[in-house]
Amino acid sequence: MERQTRLIWEAYGEHHLRQGTPLTEVDRITWGPAANGPGDDLLGDLSGLRVLDIGCGPARHAAHLARTYGSHVDAVDASLSQIERARARYPDVPGLRLVHADAVDHLGTAAPYDVIYSLSTFHFLDPHRLLPALATALKPGGRLCFTVLHTNSVGDGPTSTVTPRPEILRLAGGDDLTVHMWVLTPELWEDLLVQYGFRVQGVTVLDAPEENNHASYRLFQAHRPARITARPRTAKPPAAHAAVGVGAALLGPRGLLLGRHRLGTRELPGGTVEPGESLQQAVVRELAEETGLYADPADVRVLGMLLDQVGGVVRITFGALVTRWRGEPADQPGESVGDWRWWPLDALPPDLFECSAQILTAWRPDLPIDHAPAHFIPLNDPNTTAPV
Repeated sequence: MERQTRLIWEAYGEHHLRQGTPLTEVDRITWGPAANGPGDDLLGDLSGLRVLDIGCGPARHAAHLARTYGSHVDAVDASLSQIERARARYPDVPGLRLVHADAVDHLGTAAPYDVIYSLSTFHFLDPHRLLPALATALKPGGRLCFTVLHTNSVGDGPTSTVTPRPEILRLAGGDDLTVHMWVLTPELWEDLLVQYGFRVQGVTVLDAPEENNHASYRLFQAHRPARITARPRTAKPPAAHAAVGVGAALLGPRGLLLGRHRLGTRELPGGTVEPGESLQQAVVRELAEETGLYADPADVRVLGMLLDQVGGVVRITFGALVTRWRGEPADQPGESVGDWRWWPLDALPPDLFECSAQILTAWRPDLPIDHAPAHFIPLNDPNTTAPV
């Protein structure tokens, strides 16, 4: 559905290129359908900051921010025709960079931003694809502002499930186009934002000013916390043989290796210690099974033992550091963890698996990671117990 919507926006931009639709300049961001709504101040101080406009269209707002505040603004749109309109209008605005790309693809490769904003674009993208990418592309403490459709012009309101629905995009002097949009309740948007590591600061109602126009939008203001949160483990008691596990930290030139579990958490490679295995052997086996990387037990340094409990069952997890390995990480068939990526230590993702969060802070206490407490026993001093 997203691909079909991109093609429709391409047709939309081509229509305006053919029509030669004039682009009037803007002197402020207008978030909703009424001209007297909130303005630039919602974004805070932008002087010299890295800013991203997602779904920039002809980039009028991005150009305004770059010129007015001296911001470094990346304006991204998946429609080449829209970017061509922007390039024709703003060929040389200092600080403005026009990018033709899928928003999620761009978020996955760009350096983190101080501020990300979007006007009426997020509802064209699957939230479960967009929001995780946003969470890692926004700097800790960074600000996020966006508008989404709440009720269309004929009065159709939002849904409480994360499913898209068809909406009509009308062309001036042209045909109607059908796009698909995720028109969700504010409560559902807020739940999704929290799920992917954001904190919502406010939601503003933006109604159309015309009496017979039922269109209404919601403006969300959110931020990424300066500290990283850890999602708790499931309360389901483990099987007795699964009470002892290992988790391994691999720190390379590109950062720390983390994968995404099918339940949504980010975590280190690791798993259950099998009968007859040493801790080092368990790390080497789990690493190969989950990531396709190969290491020797001699290159595994066991950091210590973590003790906590869930549902009345004591959990024992050994944290380890792998100092050398071979290969490139890749998803492995049948494994519950994949999407292996290297993350800089100063830009770790939210929603870390609790065990991984505990191991990382035992290894590097300076990392800004919040999690439930556990007792850490370093192996180099068996008589020392330190809370983490």
